[in-house]
Amino acid sequence: MAKIDDVVKTKFMNDKHRFVVNLMFTAGWVRNLSTEYLKPYGISSQQYNILRILRGAGDWMAMNDVKNVMIEKAPNATRLADKLLDKQLIERRRSEIDRRVVYVKILPKGLDLIAKADQEDTEIMKAMNERITDEEAKLVSSILDKFRG
Repeated sequence: MAKIDDVVKTKFMNDKHRFVVNLMFTAGWVRNLSTEYLKPYGISSQQYNILRILRGAGDWMAMNDVKNVMIEKAPNATRLADKLLDKQLIERRRSEIDRRVVYVKILPKGLDLIAKADQEDTEIMKAMNERITDEEAKLVSSILDKFRG
């Protein structure tokens, strides 16, 4: 297992500096694995995130609310939704009260796609299951929550 010091070949000012660099490096590593994992499904990780949010909502959801809960805040969320719409994974409608408000909802085809994607054993999950205990995952998650304040 390579330490971050060896991977980025640098000296850190202190352990907190090492922590932040390690966090950013690991986030990029996970993002890259996710991108490769989702390629066969023809969607990006941000589009996958939108589908998961809509699956969780179970009904129509305002696009602004979707944007607010996305993992990666995407200023182009409308464009991402347009691509999902073109693939017939979601549907969209405008509010009859305020035409500026757009609602989106996942379609059965979108539910099928993310169900299939969720069933596959990804590299990310393999790494988690082989290298990280439940207790470690809970501790790191708690530390990250604390870090964000």
